[in-house]
Formats: sequence, C-alpha cells, structure tokens
Amino acid sequence: MDLNVGEIIKLKKPHPCGSYEWEILRIGMDFRLKCLGCGHQIMIPRKKVEKSIKQVRKPK
Repeated sequence: MDLNVGEIIKLKKPHPCGSYEWEILRIGMDFRLKCLGCGHQIMIPRKKVEKSIKQVRKPK
C-alpha cells in the first residue's frame, strides 16, 4: 500500500473520542498516527494499519 506522511486515513473502528480520521506523521515498520478528533498520537504496526484502513485522502 502506498501511503505518505501528511495523508489522512479513515479507519474501520473509531477512536474512543469518536473520530475515525487519523493523520500520518511517520512511516516505517510502525506508523505514528495523530487522531484528528482529540490530537492523541499513537504508534501502531504497519500490518495492523494497512488491514484497518477504510479510505485514504490527500491533505488540503
């Protein structure tokens, strides 16, 4: 899957704050994602992210 830093991804499951959208901050074996609802940042394995992506959109 071709993902770039700065893109917005929509995941299948919501964050506890209710937001489905995340911004990609770092790419590698792990992804650093920032929740667009509350600003919380997480590190999550690439395989798990790629499996749970529903939609990808370019930043504005």
